[in-house]
Amino acid sequence: MIPERLVRFRLRTVLSLLATIIAVAVALEVIWIARHVLTWILISLFLALALNPAVDWLQRKGLSSRGAAAGITFLLAIGIVVGIGFAFVPTLVHQSNEFIQKLPDYAHDVTHGRGRLGFLETKYHIQERIQAAVKDGGATKVLGLSGVALSVAKSVIAIVVATVTIIFMTFFMLLEGPAWVERFYGLLPAQSQPRWRKVGGEIYRTVGGYVTGNLLISVIAGSLTTVVLLIMGVPYAVALGLIVAILDLIPLAGATIAAILIGAVAFLHSIPAGIVVIVFFIVYQQIENHLLQPLVYGRTVQLTPLAVLISILVGAELAGILGALAAIPVAGSIQVVWLDWLQHRHERAATAL
Repeated sequence: MIPERLVRFRLRTVLSLLATIIAVAVALEVIWIARHVLTWILISLFLALALNPAVDWLQRKGLSSRGAAAGITFLLAIGIVVGIGFAFVPTLVHQSNEFIQKLPDYAHDVTHGRGRLGFLETKYHIQERIQAAVKDGGATKVLGLSGVALSVAKSVIAIVVATVTIIFMTFFMLLEGPAWVERFYGLLPAQSQPRWRKVGGEIYRTVGGYVTGNLLISVIAGSLTTVVLLIMGVPYAVALGLIVAILDLIPLAGATIAAILIGAVAFLHSIPAGIVVIVFFIVYQQIENHLLQPLVYGRTVQLTPLAVLISILVGAELAGILGALAAIPVAGSIQVVWLDWLQHRHERAATAL
C-alpha cells in the first residue's frame, strides 16, 4: 500500500492567501466602480502624450518655463478644435435642419408606399404596426418616452462633466507629468535608475508613436471618404469626412460605425451613391484593419502586424472600445519591458561566466 501523505499548511500561509484574495477582489471592485474615472484618465493621458512633443519643441526653442510651454500648446490645441467646430458645426446644423424639414415628406412617402422608404409600408406594413402598438400601449410605450427627459438630462450633464474633467486633467498632465515621472525614478535605487529611465523612454516613444499613428490613419480615412462623397455628389462631404475621421480613432469598430452612418446619409441622397459608399467602406475597412493599421503601427509602435491585430482583438474582447484603444500601447509597453528583462538576464548570465 502507498503510505498516506499528510500535507499541513501553516496558519500564517492560509491567512496570507486569504488576504491576497480579498485584496484582489477589493481592487477589482474599486476598478469596476471607478471605471468611468479611469476612462477619463486614460483619454487625458493619450491627449497629453499627443500634445507633449509640442511642449518639448517649445522648450527646445528657448521657452524655458514648462508651464508657459504647456499653456501655449494647450491654448493652441483648444483653438484648433474650436476653429474646426466653427467651420463644420454650422454645416452639420444646417444639414440636420434640412433633414428634419424633410421628415414630413418621408412620412408621407412611407404611409403611401412611395419613395426610397416606401418599402417599409408595402413590405413591412409599418404604419399599421405603429397604430396597433399605439392602441395597445400608447405613444409613451411605443416611443419609449418614459423617463426620457431625465435620462437625456443626466447624459448631457455626464458629458459636460467628463469633458471639463478631461480638459483639466490633460493640462495638469502636460504641466506636471515630467515631475511625477522624476519622483517615480527617485524612489528607485540609484544603480537601477539608468535602466528604468531607458525603459520609460522606450515606453513613451511607443505610446507616442501609437497616438501619432492613430491620428494619421484617421486623417487618411476622413480624407478618402470626403473624396468619395464629393465624387458621388453627396452634400456636406467635408463635414461627413470629419465625422469619419473622428470615429476612425476607434480601432476596428470605428470604420464600421462610420460606414453605417455615412452609408445611410448617402442612400438618402441617392441609391447609387449609397451603394458606392458602402462598397468603399467595406473595401477600405479591410485594407485599414489588415494592412494600413499593422504597417503604420508596426513602424511607430515597433510591433509586428500579427501582434497588432491580436492585441486589438484581445483588447476589444476584454474591455470593448476602451480595450481596443489601449491594446496597442499596452502591448508595445509589455514588449519594451520584456525585451529589457531578456537583455538584463543575458547580461547577468554573461557576468556570471
